[in-house]
Amino acid sequence: MRGIILILILLVVAAIAALATGLINLDVVRPAAAPKVEVTGNGITARGGQAPAIRVETGKVQVKPPEIQVTPRRDETQPATAPAANQAAPAQPPVATTDSTQR
Repeated sequence: MRGIILILILLVVAAIAALATGLINLDVVRPAAAPKVEVTGNGITARGGQAPAIRVETGKVQVKPPEIQVTPRRDETQPATAPAANQAAPAQPPVATTDSTQR
């Protein structure tokens, strides 16, 4: 429970800091209007009213990556000197079995 309260406090402090530094700017475009409430014998009715319209502007952060020059590595290859050294071994002859189950 204490952890949740601590997180909520940190969120409120972060929101206040964002508003105070101008990172977030809130402008009310259309103010709120309360609805007209009437009480009748059938119950309570509410008509009209509107929610406020708010324009939110956030700060922009531009990060320009530094220019880095990379020189590619050059590997030199040498041709094989002995072609027989890179050959597959000859195939082995099949082994004769004397198993009585083979026909």
